[in-house]
Amino acid sequence: MRRRDRFVFCAEAIYKSQAETGEIKGHYLNATAGTCEEMIKRAVFARELGVPIVMHDYLTGGDHIHSGTVVGKLEGEREMTLGFVDLLRDDFIEKDRARGIFFTQDWVSMPGVIPVALGGIHVWHMPALTEIFGDDSVLQFGGGTLGHPWGNAPGATANRVALEACVQARNEGHDLAREGNEIIRAACKWSPELAAACEVWKAIKFEFEPVDTIDK
Repeated sequence: MRRRDRFVFCAEAIYKSQAETGEIKGHYLNATAGTCEEMIKRAVFARELGVPIVMHDYLTGGDHIHSGTVVGKLEGEREMTLGFVDLLRDDFIEKDRARGIFFTQDWVSMPGVIPVALGGIHVWHMPALTEIFGDDSVLQFGGGTLGHPWGNAPGATANRVALEACVQARNEGHDLAREGNEIIRAACKWSPELAAACEVWKAIKFEFEPVDTIDK
């Protein structure tokens, strides 16, 4: 019963947020259960509530895959990550061992998959994430949202402001790799939420080697 109450609560929050912002919102209602039959019941209930997406822990196919990042906690080699991102999104990709593509792949009519970046990412990473992943991607800020000193909503606002500032700068021809920090600092001048987030995350570093590397 707690699960049903949680589903209803989240669905109501989705519709309230959509009404207030005029934007499409979503939430991963977790349909995971001990049996397939119970999972189906939970997924059907979520569908009856009209939510656009559910999460489950059995891989039967998907529309997005965690692709690793070049920054953050799940750091990997840049070229290998870019190769994997292209492999997910492009219809055809040539063999390129330097980018982790070990054979030429033609996906024919199979639809692409959206790459997902997560794990230790925060507002200072936004320029790199925007440059690396582009528009067709999912950036999941967990602690990078919830760790905001003013709460969850200001954390989400900070991430949104940082993303929009980076996208605008990119579209205007700025070099995100070279000018990224300056772009974020400029956006802080009109977003106190972003300024507070930048202060929190400015000293956060992960001192270990990339986890995704190509064998030499």
